[in-house]
Amino acid sequence: MDLAAAFEAGQDYQSFLQQYATPEQLPRWQATFDAVRLSDSQRQVLSSMSRQVNALCFAGAWCGDCIEQCPIFEHFCQATSCLSIRYIDRDANEEWRDHFRICGAPRVPQLIYMNEDFEFLGWGGDRTLSKYRRMASTQIGAACPVGLSVESELLNSVTQDWLDEFERIHWIVRLSPRLRAKHGD
Repeated sequence: MDLAAAFEAGQDYQSFLQQYATPEQLPRWQATFDAVRLSDSQRQVLSSMSRQVNALCFAGAWCGDCIEQCPIFEHFCQATSCLSIRYIDRDANEEWRDHFRICGAPRVPQLIYMNEDFEFLGWGGDRTLSKYRRMASTQIGAACPVGLSVESELLNSVTQDWLDEFERIHWIVRLSPRLRAKHGD
């Protein structure tokens, strides 16, 4: 897979929403974006990043998990110049959709992390540990709620989960012997 070409073909957050989100979906994306609050310590982690991390996000404007998580990524991008994310509609590319399946299904959002040279660093997504813990506590048992929510406690936990993953990826590139030699540090 040519990750550089895929990244180049991807769209920034706003362009992705303009192309794929319906008028009914846009307010839901905006509500999540407006609800995200990065703490001072989270902003410090992001502003301390010193190596470029690129990410390709497979998403669907219709997807509740994307609506609840992708706006977090946009906040991260706004907080550091060392992070670039491009979005690809999951259903627009069958090869990629079929290749990146989770538990046998084409789940979104998913992120492919790359360094400045578009070399593969990692892959993950769909939901964070905090989200799965919350789902398990409400779905395994007698009560099973329906619908989407932008609950601030869960949103804060999911934001931290994603930040931890982006920080981990950053440390991979920051401590890479090849990149340290390339940058002389």
